[in-house]
Amino acid sequence: MQPLEAGEPTAVGPYRLLGRLGSGGMGRVYLGRSAGGRTVAVKVVHPHLALDEEFRARFHREVEAARRVGGAWTAPVLDADPEAAVPWVASGYAAGPSLAGAVADGGPLPEHAVRTLGAGLAEALAAVHGLGLVHRDVKPSNVLLTLDGPLLIDFGIARAIDGTASLTSTGASIGSPGYMAPEQILGKGVTGAADVFSLGAVLAYAATGNSPFPGDSSAALLYQVVHEEPELGVLDGEIRDLVAACLTKDPAARPTPAQMAARLAPQGAARLVAGGWLPGRLVEQVSRSAVQLLNLETAETTPSGPVGFSRVSTGAEAWTPADGGSGSAPVPEGFGPAPAGVFGPPPDMPGPTTPPTDGGPGKLSVSMAATSGPGAGGRGRRVSCTVALAVAGALAAVTVGSAFMTGLFGDGSSDQAAHPASPQPGSSRDTAGDVPAAYLGTWEGAAKALEGTLPSGTFRVTAHRAAVGEELGTLRQTDQLGGVCENVLVLDRATKTRLVATSVAKATNRAVCTRGRHAVRLTPDGAALEFTMENREAGNPTARLAKIK
Repeated sequence: MQPLEAGEPTAVGPYRLLGRLGSGGMGRVYLGRSAGGRTVAVKVVHPHLALDEEFRARFHREVEAARRVGGAWTAPVLDADPEAAVPWVASGYAAGPSLAGAVADGGPLPEHAVRTLGAGLAEALAAVHGLGLVHRDVKPSNVLLTLDGPLLIDFGIARAIDGTASLTSTGASIGSPGYMAPEQILGKGVTGAADVFSLGAVLAYAATGNSPFPGDSSAALLYQVVHEEPELGVLDGEIRDLVAACLTKDPAARPTPAQMAARLAPQGAARLVAGGWLPGRLVEQVSRSAVQLLNLETAETTPSGPVGFSRVSTGAEAWTPADGGSGSAPVPEGFGPAPAGVFGPPPDMPGPTTPPTDGGPGKLSVSMAATSGPGAGGRGRRVSCTVALAVAGALAAVTVGSAFMTGLFGDGSSDQAAHPASPQPGSSRDTAGDVPAAYLGTWEGAAKALEGTLPSGTFRVTAHRAAVGEELGTLRQTDQLGGVCENVLVLDRATKTRLVATSVAKATNRAVCTRGRHAVRLTPDGAALEFTMENREAGNPTARLAKIK
């Protein structure tokens, strides 16, 4: 856990904040304490998402769904305000590392611990599925290891599995590469069987220390899950057989959570936990965490009123654990550091606007922590700031498409075509208005990477009249999670049969977007444009674009 920094809230709703646990694309997660002394994890959504009515509707529904989830192996949702100016949700906090942190620090778990882990998580999923919900993001960082057993956390993206529940765009995928089920990656219908696949991958990781689908990039991981068999390493016996059954590509062939629980712990997971289930090193770590939690001192808080909104900013950061990855303060992915300007105006922004004066229910009241020195009476000096809004950001722990979407494919006929240098206006190649009418307008289509085997979001290309070396238009790529990367296109050359342009990534793009300059190739094909991209990291995606205006 990290101490609160200047510009961070010291109170959210009725909870005093003790420190920051971690962060991701949807917001930040803080350790909080209620007036009665209960310790909670408080997730505060990025303010720019609060302006999205679709997101608000989804968040409200997800909170209501999460309130229904309860049981021995899940962290309960205790409080929430989805209608606040900046929505937040508080859930139970347990002292203990995440499975990801525990394995990274100390290696694989022993067989008895893996069996207990699987039994507890299977019972948790059985209860979740019994409510008509799917977790959709079962992974090592969403599993906590406590003395009282494993806990499955982060039901913020649990979704009711009826026809009216999906509020995301068609084909959107929520999950984490390496732990998502094949049908989830391909944008097909997701049922409880997807959670079972993810649980199998989690158990393989716990027992071997490695994901069953290795890869050095998101594209490689997703390809492995869809097309290759899992690598189960030293796993053997009944656990290997069960994990292999969970990881079959056919959802209908996977066992149910109840069947898994019965095989792993016929008398129930609680019986295995009661006999002691964690190895000694983890018992010691959890005990230390519990003592540290009891010794925490809270900072005095004086609410400063509702947070006001200001002009738009851009950018978002990937999830970064506050403890540097040790897992000692695990948080679900998807909640992250606010983009530039979220808790204060960006450098190029004029003075803050006047915040609303309505301090009634449903507003997030905060006072900002300052670290530059104490004020009168030893109190922390308060900082006045205005919340700015960001236009970019992912809706889950992992961006599926952005990491391989914004580079662009060259001509391929020569080095110059593959990596063109953009000539300056006035050069021998500078000819006014040399873009044929066949390319002008706005074009959009679905993209695929890895030779057409992996869905990769949507490309939108806008082109207008330009001379060689001048700005031709823009490329906007929206990944499967709704994350956006934007580039400016500079014309290199154009004929009736092919257009080649240099794409320049905008400085305001998210960290997951491809940086630098790349080459694009557009080829007319009837009423459509064929789009190709040369970018190995991106999986060399292609798209067929239709004119939309």
